[in-house]
Amino acid sequence: MSIPFTHLDKLYIDGCWVAADGAREAVLNPATEAVIGHAPVGDIAAAASAIAAAREAFDNGPWPHMSMAERAAYMRRMHAALVARREQIAALIIAEVGCSQGVTYAMQVDMPLAHVLTAIEQSLHQELRHIPLEATPNPMNPSGPLILGSGSIEREAIGVVAGITGYNFPFLLNLAKVFPALLAGNTLVLKPSPFTPYSALLLGEIAAEIGLPKGVLNIVTGGIEVGSLLSSDPQVDMVSFTGSEAVGVSIMAQAAPTLKRVHLELGGKSALIVRADADIQATAMGALAGLTVNAGQGCALLTRFVVHNSIRQQFVQVAKAMASQIKIGNPADPSVMMGPLIRESQRAKVEHFIASGRDAGATLVCGGGRPVGLKQGFFSEITLFDEVRNDMHIAQEEIFGPVGVTIGFDTDEEAIAIANDSRYGLNGGIASADAATAYQMARRIRAGSVYINGGGGKMPYAPIGGFKRSGIGREFGPDWLKEFTQEKSIIYPVGR
Repeated sequence: MSIPFTHLDKLYIDGCWVAADGAREAVLNPATEAVIGHAPVGDIAAAASAIAAAREAFDNGPWPHMSMAERAAYMRRMHAALVARREQIAALIIAEVGCSQGVTYAMQVDMPLAHVLTAIEQSLHQELRHIPLEATPNPMNPSGPLILGSGSIEREAIGVVAGITGYNFPFLLNLAKVFPALLAGNTLVLKPSPFTPYSALLLGEIAAEIGLPKGVLNIVTGGIEVGSLLSSDPQVDMVSFTGSEAVGVSIMAQAAPTLKRVHLELGGKSALIVRADADIQATAMGALAGLTVNAGQGCALLTRFVVHNSIRQQFVQVAKAMASQIKIGNPADPSVMMGPLIRESQRAKVEHFIASGRDAGATLVCGGGRPVGLKQGFFSEITLFDEVRNDMHIAQEEIFGPVGVTIGFDTDEEAIAIANDSRYGLNGGIASADAATAYQMARRIRAGSVYINGGGGKMPYAPIGGFKRSGIGREFGPDWLKEFTQEKSIIYPVGR
């Protein structure tokens, strides 16, 4: 059966579908290892063409000079066109990413569509700020009459934005570049992961359908050399990247000579603190559910379980029992709760970390291998370690797989210290019957988000981003568009 959008075999540049000079590359279904399509592979020449188109569209096109309401109208049409393709997009993600159906519909498709609709609505309520009216001496004639002055503080687009996205939540990540960047008046070159090209190319189909002005959105696939050009080219004014810490460091270094704006959403090794008064059953269930989202391939997932020693053994045993009930397999089956990792290279990385945990003396509670009976696909068992020290490799490195580590503590101070003893700071969680104490602890966690007892759902108004090496900048929330704009003061005399 043909997978939706896999017929897209060209790049989208300057409002046209353009053949890629490079060879087409097979895109695999990670659950079956079957080829779902042959995607175009962009090269440096294609990336340069996309940058030039975006530059021309920003410098000489209508897009940056439209009112916010006019741009919002385009983006609302884009949103409606995506909603109309909801089932097709979900079918693509299930095959392209290997994500289970429940997670795909809730988190990969519906949540991002709701979030960007919120961004559209918020964009229409941007307030113009005024500089206070003030009578001051005329600097050209200090002894003459006073002059009355005021002004406005405005925000305008940065220019050409390069959006570079990862494979784990590709549709969400692509929308998180396209919508705020374009709403703010920028033009964009979008480069997806080579593993998930179709989740980006489909946006070219939408752009053409809604009549988006040419050059405003350009989509180029490709490898490291394409990403390097987008990060270093002086015609690009900003790079917005979501992916690994190591690639984020490279992008920042490549962007430095041209002093372009850099927006980074990077990795995490986020801690869930489980206090002695927590609901063990509910907390273990939530911890395990988070660990298995997209087979653990999520930068904000809580994978360090910092559990009070008085309940640690009970927590571990409950989580172990629940893990045995989670069905792993091909997400084409709606009863499957966890699919595969994206590629064999990622599975090898996960298995390397599991071996290092064993070698370091951590206790393997469950998992540690490959599920029985799944000969095809890049599957990994749900793995849980206990008696982990926070200085172990498995407690400090982002594994990006369904591997959780359990670390004991005796006091709240110790738990906070363990949670903060990480080079990352993306997310965090606290489980406790004492909401006031949990809130006080949350304020001391060095992370961009902290969820108390699971939080409050999808929360489209909450900004998301990291402290420390988890990144720079924020996505979503009331100030999202500001990340893609710059401030300007316009000062003028009043009364003449």
